[in-house]
Amino acid sequence: MRLKIFLMQQKKLIQNLNKLKEKKFFFYILIILNSLIFTLYYGYRGIFPIDSFLIFNSGYNVLNNFHPFKDYWSITGPLLDYLQFTIFLIFDISWLSYVAHAALINTILAVFTFYFFNKLRLNPIFSLIYAIAISILAYPSTGTPFVDHHAVIFCLVSICCFILGIIEKRKTYWFLSSLFIVFSFFSKQIPSAYLIFLLSISIIFYKIYFKEKYFKDVLFFILGGVLGTSFFLTIFLYNEIPIKNFLLQYIYYPISLGENRLDRLNFDFKNTIAQFKFIYFALLPLILIIFSRFKNKRNNINQKKDIFIIVFLLFTSLIFIYSQLLTKNQILIFFLIPFYLGVGNFYISKYFKKKHLVFFIIFIFCISLTKYHIRFNHNKKFMELSNVDFNLAVNAKLIDNKLSNLKWITPEYPKTPLQEVNYLNEVKNILKKDESSKILITDYQFLSAIIENNYVSPNKWYDDLSVPSKESKFFYNYKDFYSSRIKSQKIENIYIVGLDKEKYIQVVFDENCFDVEKINKILKKFTIKKCKDF
Repeated sequence: MRLKIFLMQQKKLIQNLNKLKEKKFFFYILIILNSLIFTLYYGYRGIFPIDSFLIFNSGYNVLNNFHPFKDYWSITGPLLDYLQFTIFLIFDISWLSYVAHAALINTILAVFTFYFFNKLRLNPIFSLIYAIAISILAYPSTGTPFVDHHAVIFCLVSICCFILGIIEKRKTYWFLSSLFIVFSFFSKQIPSAYLIFLLSISIIFYKIYFKEKYFKDVLFFILGGVLGTSFFLTIFLYNEIPIKNFLLQYIYYPISLGENRLDRLNFDFKNTIAQFKFIYFALLPLILIIFSRFKNKRNNINQKKDIFIIVFLLFTSLIFIYSQLLTKNQILIFFLIPFYLGVGNFYISKYFKKKHLVFFIIFIFCISLTKYHIRFNHNKKFMELSNVDFNLAVNAKLIDNKLSNLKWITPEYPKTPLQEVNYLNEVKNILKKDESSKILITDYQFLSAIIENNYVSPNKWYDDLSVPSKESKFFYNYKDFYSSRIKSQKIENIYIVGLDKEKYIQVVFDENCFDVEKINKILKKFTIKKCKDF
């Protein structure tokens, strides 16, 4: 009789487990579809040229065997360049394959955070809701590959892996944690550089405080970092990218920029508190847990590990906020709100019998998700398109089939996008007819791919950060690199497409090195003459 009851209980348990697996599988499908649809939709909605086309062009450059640090000056990580190259190589050059890059990373983030919440044993419905919210607030704000988004996303995945490594005691998570932090670093230098420091300190403290004598997990953490770094070194060696160029462009020069920004950093209430208020609200449940656990003098080993994890997460939030302040871009880290709320939801449910705090979490969740979705996704604030009427947008197919169905409207021509398209078509036709060796200086960096130009501009993009000023100690390194690239490609003409870009030639070279011709409102031609620089 007892055997029969036991067998019936086991059968029921197996049925429940199968139902749970089926439910989670269905949830994964929902998360994947949501992540893809939101990113693809908003990736086709409006353009901010200098950001929207940056990785499009760098992927095209690598496709033509031009590589970062070697063939063009780059202060951002090479990972996105090579990922976009791979996608273009497999699926051809198009706006769809470009936006698919961002959608893929967004999907990886959403799927992994759902997996993470499940491993924490958060309610599967809550796990689903938080993961979907993360995917809504993460990449749809740009819809196109962006170095800051990749860097923060890979950092978040690294953080989740580190926490799971502590909870699950599995070496694989330690390995993945350091691997993803390397991916983040080769996307952009921060916040990964700060997180590497935090992880190192946290591992040392964890091993000493909890008297962990098992060190294979640390070895796997080191192995992940070594293999990740070796992967990029292999790319550098295979493509003959000088390591000294990488160090100069990606480490030394950006450090000097960071020092200047740090001197001008303003830690006032508006910058430091007000604009991140919902992130701070999301952290309140975790802070409450810390205070409640410190009051309890009888915490067991698992509770102490929970405290360690929560304190670690609070420090990661400070890193993300500080890094965001340093970059001085539009804020992109609002997708961390549902992440921290999800973790807070789990620990509140674990340590508090009264559930009224969960209602606070739900309230902050609903307000923040609605607010930032409307502001950054629908109104495209991150892309400087907040006051634009999207009904005026035109199909970018008018420029080229590679841009089919992209809703073309930019901050430069918010009321007359068709006029901007007509200018670009005129530019495209002029550039196609010119068979000379030429480079383009422009924010419209899709033009090289459309006219199939087989020469590369010596700079990845042109603004006051990527081009060292004359006051910079790296100015002459930049000038030598720039002129050597023009000489090696035997460039005859430099075309500037757009406004206010000629200063990036004038700051480097003397005026007597060029004959200048203004062709139309947005196009200038600089014909190179013999001078001391060439």
